[in-house]
Amino acid sequence: MSSLSRAQARRVALAAQGFLDPAHAAPTMRTFARTLERTGVLQIDSVNVLQRAHYMPLYSRMGPYDPALLQRASERKPRRLVEYWAHVAAFMPVELWPHMQFRMRKFRDEGHEWMGFPDSDELVASLLAELRERGGRTSRDLDDGLPRTRAHWGWNWSRTKRALEYLFAAGSIAVTSRNAAFERVFDLPERVLPAEVLAMPTPSDEEAHLELVRRAARSHGVGTLNDLRDYYRMHVSQVRPAVAALLDSGELQRVEVEGWSQPAYLHRDARLPRRVRARALLSPFDPLVWQRARTENLFDFFYRIEIYTPAHKRVHGYYVLPFLLGEHLVGRVDLKADRAASTLVVKGAWAEPGAPDETAAELATELSRLAGWLGLDDIHVEPRGDLAEPLGPAVLRP
Repeated sequence: MSSLSRAQARRVALAAQGFLDPAHAAPTMRTFARTLERTGVLQIDSVNVLQRAHYMPLYSRMGPYDPALLQRASERKPRRLVEYWAHVAAFMPVELWPHMQFRMRKFRDEGHEWMGFPDSDELVASLLAELRERGGRTSRDLDDGLPRTRAHWGWNWSRTKRALEYLFAAGSIAVTSRNAAFERVFDLPERVLPAEVLAMPTPSDEEAHLELVRRAARSHGVGTLNDLRDYYRMHVSQVRPAVAALLDSGELQRVEVEGWSQPAYLHRDARLPRRVRARALLSPFDPLVWQRARTENLFDFFYRIEIYTPAHKRVHGYYVLPFLLGEHLVGRVDLKADRAASTLVVKGAWAEPGAPDETAAELATELSRLAGWLGLDDIHVEPRGDLAEPLGPAVLRP
């Protein structure tokens, strides 16, 4: 068994996630495809205090890009991405649709903890018939008008919404787009997925598990069994045999990583650069940091998202982004896009222990770049956090 230092494992992970890729002055669909190959999936979240979650990992790796690239890839022919429960709600490459059939079947047979089963077969049949006849529709378009409930974190779901979400999880319908209100627009899979994808044979469960673990290993570069399990939210019983098969084939190598309590697995194509010169703000839903224990193992960075924490109990703020400089997470900022005032508001900024002297200046440059990408004209730094005072004068307006 070979070994890696923590610094080496960190650089492997950063390279695997695309932070070595050269920047393009004007990112193209080719740049987009290369970046998606690194991340594998793009987590979707409705919070829009700064920018929707699925747009941010692309920005963190490609720099300022036209968001229409993602819309083209996910909504127009030739469709490259489709939405599904790949990590949680996420965009995934269309070719993964057959490899999610095992998950769809489980939802179809067992229901879902949030939505259960549809109330009646008659409701399901009527919804499918209406989609077949009318094409893409939201649950609001199809709503039966029955009383809604406020269960499940305050979601206001009707019977129609619950049935549609069940059908989506079961793979009976697909998401063709999101509307301006960020509602899912549902349609039949044959009108969403490319015909060649729907014609692909359905892999066995074991084949599907193997492919998902393979992709997780490529996106991580190096990771523990739990890291590989979490990437596509699999069960450990599905991951262990896949890891064993990839070890047998030589695609994975077992390694020890300094400071990690669990064995790790290194993908054979992983790069180990001598250094990483990255500078990026990372969304809370970025795959580099979405698994908090891994973030601590790699970066010695304790991170918790506080969106669902009552305001008076938050330590750092509502929407806090780690700041990656070089190969370290050197700070964190609580950001808000005040669109009415065309201002990027820094509600708080903190440096990590040992952050280099240039942290404030580098962060200021990155904030200016972010504000420009978001189309905001000004930056306002509120006096909260130990990095706020040096950051304010260093900020360059877009």
